[in-house]
Amino acid sequence: MNSTIEYLTTQLDRAIIAALGDDYAGTDPLLGLSSNPKFGDYQANMAMGLAKKLGQQPRSIAQLIVDNLDVAEVCEAPQIAGPGFINFTVKTSYLTTQLQAMHLDSRLGVAVADKPQRVVVDFSSPNIAKEMHVGHLRSTILGDCIARVLEFRGHDVLRLNHVGDWGTQFGMLILYLREAYPEALTTADALDLGDIVVLYQKAKKRFDEDAQFQEAARKEVVKLQAKDPDTIKAWNLLCAQSRREFQVIYDRLNINIAERGESFYNPYLAAIVDDLRKTGLLVESDGAQCVFLDGFTNREGNPLPLIVQKTDGGYNYATTDLAAVRYRIEIDRADRIIYITDAGQADHFAQVFQVARLAKWIPPHVEITHVPFGLVLGEGGKKIKTRDGESIKLKELLDESIGRFRNNLESRLTADSKTETPEFIANSAEIVGLSAVKYADLSQNRLSNYIFSFDKMLAEIGNTAPYMMYAYARPQGISRKGNIDFDNLGDNAQIILKGELELTLAKHLLQLGSIITEVEQDLLPNRLCQYLFELSQKFNQLYADDLNYPILKAEEPLRTSRLILCNLTAKTLKLGLSLLGISVLERM
Repeated sequence: MNSTIEYLTTQLDRAIIAALGDDYAGTDPLLGLSSNPKFGDYQANMAMGLAKKLGQQPRSIAQLIVDNLDVAEVCEAPQIAGPGFINFTVKTSYLTTQLQAMHLDSRLGVAVADKPQRVVVDFSSPNIAKEMHVGHLRSTILGDCIARVLEFRGHDVLRLNHVGDWGTQFGMLILYLREAYPEALTTADALDLGDIVVLYQKAKKRFDEDAQFQEAARKEVVKLQAKDPDTIKAWNLLCAQSRREFQVIYDRLNINIAERGESFYNPYLAAIVDDLRKTGLLVESDGAQCVFLDGFTNREGNPLPLIVQKTDGGYNYATTDLAAVRYRIEIDRADRIIYITDAGQADHFAQVFQVARLAKWIPPHVEITHVPFGLVLGEGGKKIKTRDGESIKLKELLDESIGRFRNNLESRLTADSKTETPEFIANSAEIVGLSAVKYADLSQNRLSNYIFSFDKMLAEIGNTAPYMMYAYARPQGISRKGNIDFDNLGDNAQIILKGELELTLAKHLLQLGSIITEVEQDLLPNRLCQYLFELSQKFNQLYADDLNYPILKAEEPLRTSRLILCNLTAKTLKLGLSLLGISVLERM
């Protein structure tokens, strides 16, 4: 089932070629949803750009295109407006045919990609010996959503967790634990992860202040790299403990991800430096091996190199990231690689990608993208912190959201003199509390900072998870009240669109495929959130207008038609929310 946008784009391309010749094949029709329904459903704006090239009036160009345009299967006769806009109004008969196909399709009309790709999505990436905190929230949630959308579109997705499990911090921590708590280096779970984090902070402070400790820590790193048995055992214990704690968070958030930490690439680092030397890209600077790139300077305006080997012969993040790029292309056979990190790492990845391209490690067919995101801020617009100035632990943030919704639910039940089982209350609080955190993040443009507010994200009105869940639960309530089996409404049931609210809802439902394709390409989940929010609004308008749009009380065949619209809305909400990593409740 092709989307309306795809159909119109194809027909416009044919009309442009017929009107202007083969040289104009592939011209972007600048086609999108109409900003005002009174001008139709879709609008193409390419006539203005073509007019400049051809030296003619835009309306004349638009008329020439319309004269060669055949969209009668889908639209009423196109209308030219303003300086040369071409407006399209979709036929009601086309809408009913498309809705019928959507109703019978388990994928709701969303096609699988024509050319599925092997895609690596790199996200979350916490550090060993540290607890996951609010700073990991966006990468984890965004990465999971993007992976879900790509998987739904039929791509072969490898979800990777590039955890920080190597480097100087381990020499520092192991050395400190050997003095302060040696049992932690030989016995599993001798310390809680929270205690290890505190000891890590003390080790870091000493590392910064004590030159002898700093030197001893570096020697400990050398022992780690040399696979000293005692050091490796301690390292494995620390990694295993952190890994179990991370998994608790991932299980709660229903996130599937495979760990492949920095240590995985350690055997490949020397070859990175050797191969860069062979290409002539490597330059020695103050004893370090560097690649200097155009366009990168420090605050003083001096060239800012990408260091791939330090003066002491050690490697760093850049070396590991270069090895990861190469491995993902050569071994994982990736066609597309997506890195989801905060915007502060944009320059780092720009340098890494540029070096990899100069070294010819990225073939022309491979797309490699950094997906940056802004900060999660507190109510005052500052970085969200505890009273002690520490980053809020992700576990505590999730618990707080669940607890708040539970309190809200229990208060509402008391006010309405209703009772529910403890199991229902606990399950509802868990699902809505976690979903509210996810949705609040995903509904923001990821490029922007956003202010974290429990009150806003748990609100029952507005662009929130609870609002979406109530919209989903309403058709389920209709099903229970009327004893309706939505799966048995009949394959040949007639769909009738009589009123404006039904037409508006139908048109919005049929935009699902286009929206998912946009997210697949642009990696902006907030577009899917906005679509679902607007779908909920449109359905709620129809649901509330029982006088003009009765559902259970309507006469046949209108009753069945409206039940199909209810079911399609619910299925679309459920699918869309699942792509955001959000579960639904059959009743709220």
